[in-house]
Amino acid sequence: MKKFLAFVRKEFYHVFRDRKTLLMLFGLPIVQIVLFGFALTNEIKNSKIVVCDYAKDAASQRIIQALEASSSFEIEQSLLSHRQIEDAFRQGTIKLVVVFPDGFNDDLQRFNKAQIQVIADASDPNTATTLTNYVNNIVLDYQKELAPTNPLPYQIVPETRMLYNPELKGATNFVPGVMALVLMLVCVLMTSVSIVREKELGTMEVLLVSPFNPFLVIISKAVPYFALSLVNLTVILLLSVFLLDMPFNGSVLLLFAESSLLILTSLSLGLLISNSTDSQQSAMLISLMGMLIPTMLFTGFMFPLENMPLPLQVIANAVPSKWYYIIVKSIMIKGLGFGAIWKETLILAGMTTFLLVISFKRFKIRLS
Repeated sequence: MKKFLAFVRKEFYHVFRDRKTLLMLFGLPIVQIVLFGFALTNEIKNSKIVVCDYAKDAASQRIIQALEASSSFEIEQSLLSHRQIEDAFRQGTIKLVVVFPDGFNDDLQRFNKAQIQVIADASDPNTATTLTNYVNNIVLDYQKELAPTNPLPYQIVPETRMLYNPELKGATNFVPGVMALVLMLVCVLMTSVSIVREKELGTMEVLLVSPFNPFLVIISKAVPYFALSLVNLTVILLLSVFLLDMPFNGSVLLLFAESSLLILTSLSLGLLISNSTDSQQSAMLISLMGMLIPTMLFTGFMFPLENMPLPLQVIANAVPSKWYYIIVKSIMIKGLGFGAIWKETLILAGMTTFLLVISFKRFKIRLS
């Protein structure tokens, strides 16, 4: 028995000395609990909305106060016209607008019936449906508040309008996300593995000592994946439009230009991974684990990013697919031009430049 206890004690020492094992034992469960328990939820909180109050009477102000008190909404601003509402949706900073018509309280007191208009950005149909349900529940609660003061039932009818996706097709949400996921995974994985394979086979040294510029050797290995990714993108778009009835309201040329930028970002990331690893298995593991999970969790097509804690939102800003997802939705669904997505384009271009500089710098050090 003493020998057995000695062996157990020895194994405990091994476990406690190995930091990687401790990280797997205690770090991974904590991260999973935090992510799936607090951050990754379909419940929507602090969603930015605007109010267009033509009535400015007691009833409209009471409902606005209830909206402000709800943890689901954060009233960004109050607008005065439908023209401003369209501009706000085009900017992509709001999810929903509540419009109170002129004479809202008078209609309610005189006819016991009034209408409000609820306009939602249905490019994300799940979020739009959930937010409109939240508004309907708040309006229903206000009706119940009025009931004790009047024997006749009050009726406030929300007129719901879904912008960009009136049929609430799910494809408008997941197709842009899947496009980002496929392009990121394929480009990063293929580029990193192909270069590391040359290292393992020993042919990379032969290429580097040839008269050809070493940087051009690396770039020439990325060019085929760039071209094949564009073919991949074309197939995805054709299937989305003709098989899934995905709307395409914007410029095809602009979408291909923006997709080319994401492909360049992914290829740069693949180059960086290949310069940091010496085996295909390591490159494949880093590419899959480093791309698959962040792209699925922090792009925004599976879980609303605004619900996540601030540190996770900051992490999401470093994921290229988040910005590409916004770009694709703006072009394909909303039909917007470059003027609406220049900020996201600039961020992707900055990421690409940063990754390329780091990749070539590390590559140059290895050559010396």
